[in-house]
Amino acid sequence: MVAETVGTAFLLATIVGSGIMAERLSGGNEALALFCNSTATGAILVVLISVFGQVSGAHLNPAVTLAFAVRREIGAALALGYVVSQVTGAVLGTWAAHVMFDQSVLQLSTKARAGSGLWFAEALATFGLILTIFGTQRWKADMVPTTVGLYIGRRPIGSRRPRASPTLRLPSHGASPIPSPEYNRRTRLPS
Repeated sequence: MVAETVGTAFLLATIVGSGIMAERLSGGNEALALFCNSTATGAILVVLISVFGQVSGAHLNPAVTLAFAVRREIGAALALGYVVSQVTGAVLGTWAAHVMFDQSVLQLSTKARAGSGLWFAEALATFGLILTIFGTQRWKADMVPTTVGLYIGRRPIGSRRPRASPTLRLPSHGASPIPSPEYNRRTRLPS
């Protein structure tokens, strides 16, 4: 649980912090701000999944945890603990970014993020993330950190700006688990 909390906190601190920094430095160029935010997010995912993958699976995202629970690769109690840890880490990471950039710790986003197109984009991005995780895990498990970082480092077509309140939108900012050596033996993947 600690790995999920700490990993998710670092992920959200990076997402929010790079979004704040990109908006400050991009001179109003939204494409540049999005590129900077996306690149930082993808890069930190490679690091976090590599660091925490063998500890907790580095889910870092309730949608990923749910996918593993549905496949019965983790039990309901562990899944619930992971989700609580992820939400806690997301809040702490967001607050940390606010403190780093001299912003009010508690704040509400003023950017409207609603509509059927956004929900469709989120569903599609989440499906793609889960597909990336399970597809890579099955055929080349040691590449999960890289493929997830690359997948998340790109932005779905419907995304136009860095997300300043990602704690409300975790499905598109997740990471994937790296199978443990025990999982590899069960599924005959190389350790």
